[in-house]
Amino acid sequence: MPIGNMNDLFLHQLKDIYFAENQILKALPKMSEKATSPDLSDAFDAHLEETRIHVDRLKQVFEIIGEKPQGDECPAIEGIIEEAEELMEEIEHENTLDAALIAAAQAVEHYEITRYGTLVSWAGELGLDDVADILAETLEEEHAADLKLTDLGESRINAASVDDEGEDEDDDTRAA
Repeated sequence: MPIGNMNDLFLHQLKDIYFAENQILKALPKMSEKATSPDLSDAFDAHLEETRIHVDRLKQVFEIIGEKPQGDECPAIEGIIEEAEELMEEIEHENTLDAALIAAAQAVEHYEITRYGTLVSWAGELGLDDVADILAETLEEEHAADLKLTDLGESRINAASVDDEGEDEDDDTRAA
């Protein structure tokens, strides 16, 4: 679709985030299953439910602007998810895996925050105040999810991974 004006650009970004949210719906159950921390798994499950609501909101936005809900392939989110899947296969140490899952999930959240923030701004510029309000609600939830991931990492998971690493070194030193 050629982008000739701000309305076209808005629609392009809307299709981008719609595609991304649908990819995230597929990735979150895998991440939840791989997480070894029950708190992290629960956070992924909760965000899966939120993501379903995000998709419904996006459908509502498409309806308001008179467009059919559809996504445009988004190489950025595909790359972020592919990297997460690679990490899930490569990392065997439980706490390290959980730390990597948090980092991957935050990369997704930061991508979403960027897209939703831009869409909220553009919707306001285009006079689509009801659309801006809908998208702003999702933006707030994405910020909250990012903060929850930060709290999980900083309060328990990252430290446990580093502590475990130190124990491995002590075991190696003792064995020598």
